[in-house]
Amino acid sequence: MTTSTSAITIIRDAECTTRDGTILRADIYHNPDSDPQPVLVCRTPYNKLLPRYQEHATDIAKGGYTVVVQDMRGRYASDGEYFWMWRDKHETTDIQDGYDTIEWAAKLPQSDGRVGTWGHSNASWAIWMILHSNPPSLTAALASGISMNMLDITFGVWETGRRLEWTYMMAADVRRREGRTDGPLTPEEATFRWNAVERSKYIWWLPLEDIPEQVFASLTDQYQTFLRNTQQDFMRFDEAHAKVEIPIMQITGWWDRLIGTIDNYEGLITNSNPKHRDQHRLIVGPWGHDATNYTGNVGPIDYGPEAETTYADLIVRWYDYALKGIDNGTADEKPVQLFILNRNEWIGADAWPLPATQYTDLYLSSSGSANTANGDGLLTFDQNPSAVSDEFDYDPRDPVMSLMHQNSQSIPMDQAPNDHRQDILVYETELMTEDLDVIGPVRLKLWAATDAPETDFAVKLAIVHEDGLCVNLTYGIMRSRYRDGYDRLAFTEPGVPYEYDIKLNPIGCRFQKGQRIRLYVTSSDFPNFDRNHNTGKDYWSDTELRVAHQTIYHTNEMPSRLILPIIP
Repeated sequence: MTTSTSAITIIRDAECTTRDGTILRADIYHNPDSDPQPVLVCRTPYNKLLPRYQEHATDIAKGGYTVVVQDMRGRYASDGEYFWMWRDKHETTDIQDGYDTIEWAAKLPQSDGRVGTWGHSNASWAIWMILHSNPPSLTAALASGISMNMLDITFGVWETGRRLEWTYMMAADVRRREGRTDGPLTPEEATFRWNAVERSKYIWWLPLEDIPEQVFASLTDQYQTFLRNTQQDFMRFDEAHAKVEIPIMQITGWWDRLIGTIDNYEGLITNSNPKHRDQHRLIVGPWGHDATNYTGNVGPIDYGPEAETTYADLIVRWYDYALKGIDNGTADEKPVQLFILNRNEWIGADAWPLPATQYTDLYLSSSGSANTANGDGLLTFDQNPSAVSDEFDYDPRDPVMSLMHQNSQSIPMDQAPNDHRQDILVYETELMTEDLDVIGPVRLKLWAATDAPETDFAVKLAIVHEDGLCVNLTYGIMRSRYRDGYDRLAFTEPGVPYEYDIKLNPIGCRFQKGQRIRLYVTSSDFPNFDRNHNTGKDYWSDTELRVAHQTIYHTNEMPSRLILPIIP
């Protein structure tokens, strides 16, 4: 079937036959009056007919490209069996399917033989699968919203809200294909039903492995496999870096769980073909994971017109440079483009982290009452040791609830709803006496003890504005059993202090004169992450919940400190 919209013709369900005979179907967007053009391919498990795909594809095609949007194997219009992204890449056919699709696209009548990629999140997972195989017709690539490694996203902890909703939504098409009638059959219906009915039931379900089969249909086995292996890495896209022979653009946002996107960029700079290393690009904007039409009005803060662009515009600009050789300024820009929050402007850098970075300690201290936003917790540039520790009880029956988007994605939000909680320790600086730029990786060296055999320490870094509005900037979490690494389980001795090296997502913010830096320390961030039961048992099969008593130290011998990347 062929349709037209605004001078763009859409060929529906064009068939690509893979090497094993499976037919994958795609929609092709092109200008019928144009000569053959480069082809930009998006492979998605989310339905090529979703409005966002049709909008982006139409806009990109208007920019002078032939655009392919393909349903991945076992999804919607395509044949075959679907295996989701949370499994070892060699257990799926996505590397082969991606290669075959790129070479098929290169031979389309509308193609001039040059092929690139686009697509956000899971569609960019598919792009990195393609990059393992080096299709000869792939001339450049663009990926957005995807990590280098699975553990860069999860910190080894089950993301309860996000993963349950995602699996429930993905099960809709599986259920439709199987002819089942025991649940929603479209992603739209699934999203509505999850938020209206099911979410408040299943995020609290114990044990997680016993969620009824009909909830996830035939994805249940894959769900349970991932559930039991959250400490394993299923992506390992660093294994593709040395194979890359083309320039790659990567896009992410400060609230996009972006450690791994930046790691991918750093890996390419270090390990890809040297002749392309100066062509790779990284963009980090003031956006969350779901944003693909980018605006500056994110959460309670408007970051201004400099933050506004569209996904299609970024794609077209990249490929005008990388495929068509158009002099649009990209070649003259610094390879790393960062939007600095609170400055509300873009800066360019030659590398990540920025060469001028000065890693600076801010020390935690208090008089023993850092609990709540009204406590006496301090962050100081000069060490202010105290023999008095801070303490709180963490009860998994009453976890600190995540302040996040309804779809369980991180976005900037006013932190006031949790400021009263006694199980949150709050440390903050005095008012800034001058502007301070903090741009780069963030870590917390936390000295802590618990009376439980296992627990979590969850942290959040925030900015306090002059009017008192406190907005989250980044976060991290550590499950105590992983303090020595994901492959070496280390349970705790009750009451014994350990130093936890907690990695937070990177930051790019100016703290202005009159503002404060605030650090939250607690033991739960639910359902952003699953609540630790404090028992040391496997969380997916455990039904026991016990209270853990936590102690945070800030002495000369145990200096808990936040390490910030300050730019002079």
